[in-house]
Amino acid sequence: MSDLVKGKATICIANYRTLDLTRLCLRCIRRFTNYPYEVIVVDNNSRDESLEYLKSLKWIRLLERRTKNDLSGSRSHSAALELGLRSCSTEFFVSMHSDVFVHRDNWLTDLVGYFGQKEDIACVGSGKIELQAKWRILLKKATDLRTFKRKLLREPDPTGKYRYYNRTICCLYRTQTLLKENLSFLTEEEKGLGSGKKLYFDLVDRGCKTVELPSSVMHRYVIHLAHATQVVNPQEFALRTRTVKKYRRYVRKAMSSPAIQSVLADDSLDQNQFFS
Repeated sequence: MSDLVKGKATICIANYRTLDLTRLCLRCIRRFTNYPYEVIVVDNNSRDESLEYLKSLKWIRLLERRTKNDLSGSRSHSAALELGLRSCSTEFFVSMHSDVFVHRDNWLTDLVGYFGQKEDIACVGSGKIELQAKWRILLKKATDLRTFKRKLLREPDPTGKYRYYNRTICCLYRTQTLLKENLSFLTEEEKGLGSGKKLYFDLVDRGCKTVELPSSVMHRYVIHLAHATQVVNPQEFALRTRTVKKYRRYVRKAMSSPAIQSVLADDSLDQNQFFS
């Protein structure tokens, strides 16, 4: 642990058959990141053109998982992050979904800044990163009768189903803390603990300090298209028509951003410096 590179971050992305999204995700990282970093992409046995694209990039470290025995997308994603963590040699480890697009300069510098000089802060992140208008989010909360009923009746939550956690959408971890505490991204789905959820609970329950950013703050730096992997692979994942329509609306909104448009037009972001 003592040989971790200080002042540097490893950004880890899991890929599964999301060529266009993964390409945009990676290009955005190159375009908007000034803080010292390296990228690990873990491919979950895609065996398609997205894997061929990743093999063509000389500035990332590509790790290939051949297994298809994870039973669920959440387990595959968790296993990919775990492999990335065990290959990390930098002070900070950043989990990022392939449908997340950075759209602001100095994003990583700003987020690392929340750690400050406090060695006891182990994690910086947020909950869901909404693309919906704020009034829609507030309306959804105001009309959430199930949550109101649960709170009114004070129903127990033994598995932490309704407990807040920093999501792996875009989350920063202090690598040394995760390794020292022997913590893992692997899931316990039988207990309702999916990707990153158990890890966050373990950090908090062991007394490690975390920073929980409002989703509006995280949205200043990144755009997230929820359910993207499922939507672009409909033959493997069943989603409601309503969810698919919502996703397509979000895609149109995200792609209209001038920052994203400039990235899409710049093929040079796939090339240049080698991974070191």
